Amino acid sequence: MKLKASLALAFGLLAGAAHADTELVVATVNNGHMIEMQKLTKHFEAANPGIKVKWVTLEEGVLRQRVTTDIATKGGQFDVMTIGMYETPIWGKKGWLTELKTDAAYDVDDLLPAMRNGLSVSGKLFAAPFYGESSMLMYRKDLADKAGVKVSDKPTWAQVKELAAKIHDPKKGVYGICLRGKPGWGDNMAFLSTLVNTNGGQWFDMNWKPQLESKPWKESINFYVDLLKNYGPPGSSANSFNEILALYNEGKCGMWIDATIAASFITDPKQSKVADKVAFAQAPTGITPKGANWLWAWALAIPAGSQKTVEAQKFISWATSKDYINLVGKEVGWGNIPTGTRKSTYTNAEFLKVAKFAAAEKAAIDSANPADSTLPKSPYVGVQFAAIPEFQAIGTTVGQQMSAALAGKSSVDDALKAAQVAADREMKKAGYYK
Repeated sequence: MKLKASLALAFGLLAGAAHADTELVVATVNNGHMIEMQKLTKHFEAANPGIKVKWVTLEEGVLRQRVTTDIATKGGQFDVMTIGMYETPIWGKKGWLTELKTDAAYDVDDLLPAMRNGLSVSGKLFAAPFYGESSMLMYRKDLADKAGVKVSDKPTWAQVKELAAKIHDPKKGVYGICLRGKPGWGDNMAFLSTLVNTNGGQWFDMNWKPQLESKPWKESINFYVDLLKNYGPPGSSANSFNEILALYNEGKCGMWIDATIAASFITDPKQSKVADKVAFAQAPTGITPKGANWLWAWALAIPAGSQKTVEAQKFISWATSKDYINLVGKEVGWGNIPTGTRKSTYTNAEFLKVAKFAAAEKAAIDSANPADSTLPKSPYVGVQFAAIPEFQAIGTTVGQQMSAALAGKSSVDDALKAAQVAADREMKKAGYYK
């Protein structure tokens, strides 16, 4: 009887366990590396039989809105969120995120300092970087050679414009330059902020007054609109990272200044028709190198509202580990690993063998300084954003105005004036000044 009872109890426990899988809901962006992570999640689930991962994959702008609403209202929809260097310090300070506790095997000291610092508050890590990036110039070396132009490792915007004019050949389906135009604080404004920075501008002065009608902003936006109107693809005002990546891989962009993470896609012969023709340089500069290239990480965090923090921590530790990077290298290829997060990546012989962009990428990441990204002193931290809660709304509104100027629906001066009025109203409402 005792044996029967024991067996019955054991089977009962097993039956209960079979139904007691913990479902982790992970919200992420529809970028290539995240889609790869979803395919590889079977390895995590095999190693953690009690955990099932459910994915919510969204376009960047939609993801930002959904996770912001959910965390601010304590909605509890997600157990793991994909967020960035903008949200992490703000939300960490508000107590909206759970501090990440890593073990010795995780080797937190292997994280690149720029990434670790950008995702920490008072030395505590609140998000772990899945991939990190700066921005750089990616160009068609074959077209530059044909035009007789040697691109410097540290080019200027004037040189970039000159090369765009020489290689622009729309009849043959090649546009001199492709740049973001789609509105959004993390879309067109990420790029445009770096252009303004390097031309000596800033978002806010030391009194928190928006500077959108200043000389550097006017010069930068006029230059940008003129550049894309003359040497960019049609419909640039609708293009952001994924749209331009598709154009570049088709061989339609002579140059592209964007996230360093793009390098692994445009040098992959399975995805890119021009994989063997691409070269890299640092992001172009204007009157100062300060803030010429951005700093960003797509990172995984646990909202304070999640009831599954232990399982969420396990998943994040797996997805942002050295072992995960090695798994991608072996299963998908070393040219496709998520880069920009760990020192060990840049000493890995397998990666360095295939990644001709590695040195340029690491130099860009190492050179970005969110605490000193503008020529005039600024009161905010951030290169391509200002790390204040109000920036999300301001950046999106300004992005819409800049996209309208690029599409020819508004003059640059009118767009900047409307942007200044909107930003000023938002900052007054938030109590930065009267």
